[in-house]
Amino acid sequence: IPEGVEDSIVDQEAVQRYKALRDVERTLDATITRKRLDISEACGRNNNKLSKTLRIWISNTVEDQSWQGAGLNVDTFDFTSNMEASFRVKIEGRLLHHDEHANGQPGVGDGKMTSNALSHNREVADKSQENQTSFTASTASATYRFSHFFKSLSVDFDSSRFRNGGGQNVEWKKPESTSKTQSGSNTASASDFDELTFKRNGDENINIMIHMYRHESPERYQLSPELAEVVDMSETTQQEAVAALWEYIRFWNLQEDEEKRNFRCDELLRKVVGRGDIGYIPMLNEYVTQHLRPLPPVSLPYTIRVDEDFHKDPHATVYDVQVLVDDPLRNTLQPLINHSQYASMLKDVTVLDDQLARLIQAIAVSKAKHSFFSSLSEDPATFVKSWLSSQRRDLEVILGDATKGGGDALAADEWRRGGANSVWATQNARESVNVLLSRQR
Repeated sequence: IPEGVEDSIVDQEAVQRYKALRDVERTLDATITRKRLDISEACGRNNNKLSKTLRIWISNTVEDQSWQGAGLNVDTFDFTSNMEASFRVKIEGRLLHHDEHANGQPGVGDGKMTSNALSHNREVADKSQENQTSFTASTASATYRFSHFFKSLSVDFDSSRFRNGGGQNVEWKKPESTSKTQSGSNTASASDFDELTFKRNGDENINIMIHMYRHESPERYQLSPELAEVVDMSETTQQEAVAALWEYIRFWNLQEDEEKRNFRCDELLRKVVGRGDIGYIPMLNEYVTQHLRPLPPVSLPYTIRVDEDFHKDPHATVYDVQVLVDDPLRNTLQPLINHSQYASMLKDVTVLDDQLARLIQAIAVSKAKHSFFSSLSEDPATFVKSWLSSQRRDLEVILGDATKGGGDALAADEWRRGGANSVWATQNARESVNVLLSRQR
């Protein structure tokens, strides 16, 4: 708003309120821009993962065992295959919430159970069985299903104590998500589950080993001992390993002064690079790749029990496996950045800014008119004289005819007086006339 407008309006405080509102808008714009940049930076990070506990229950039921045939007549002979002894193994899991994990049920690491942990799981088995009725309902509302965390699962039987043990093995692989077919939705629903059940024939207790291969994005790897000693990590992604190696070089000032693409190798880096005492920064990715190993599978041992004593009071074996999930805050903040109405809102704000600029320009014009007529009403003669002088001076400047003395000097009496003693009789005036006449020629 132009200066002095508050003296020409009824509500003089309106100008101050407008200026205060403009300052608030400026602060708000700066804050929103800074927050959006912070959110974009936070969502763009690759390591915004949270560690959660995946609880896995493994149990089995039996069918047509010898001790279950109490209702058959001893003189009855039935040679159908339906009467062959069998068992059914069920593997189910769900992601625990923070409050569930804190209720006195500690995790057991990456599927490795100790004797104490096993006895603990026996004690909490009854509680777990009570929770099985509500397991399906609670899992249905979960964001991550059991199969989300693994790309394949296999069950290996003890072939030494089971007929055709190798042929009884179970294997599941997650279908490729890149295939775009008409049945893509059906395939996706089939690959998302919380429970895996399989049935095999057998009438003896047998040990099995369940191997679960992690599915992570971006994929994490196990580092070799040489690289792990440098970056101080045993498992990480390839990008994080390269960044950690670069930070190690910078921290110890190993980068050469003359050739910035090279770095000197200390005792630890020699084991990683393996090519002398000089390494090359553009080849950091290659140095790291040769020290990456696939993560070992999560291996869960289980004994299939078919005896009568166990099934009088059956209980599941429980494992806690640590898995990585996306930060839920990222899913909450992502819509704020990619909001569909943000672009249209910016267009509306731009239109309002244009309208406001036109209003400010109109106020400036009105203020100039108000000042003109106010000065004219106070002293019309003096105002008209000074206004005409100003207009004449502006016209002379535009036409390039202004003199050194200025426009006001042209109206002075000495320029109007003639005769021998006038300005026109001086040597300067005659020279100026001669120059003017010579230009016309």
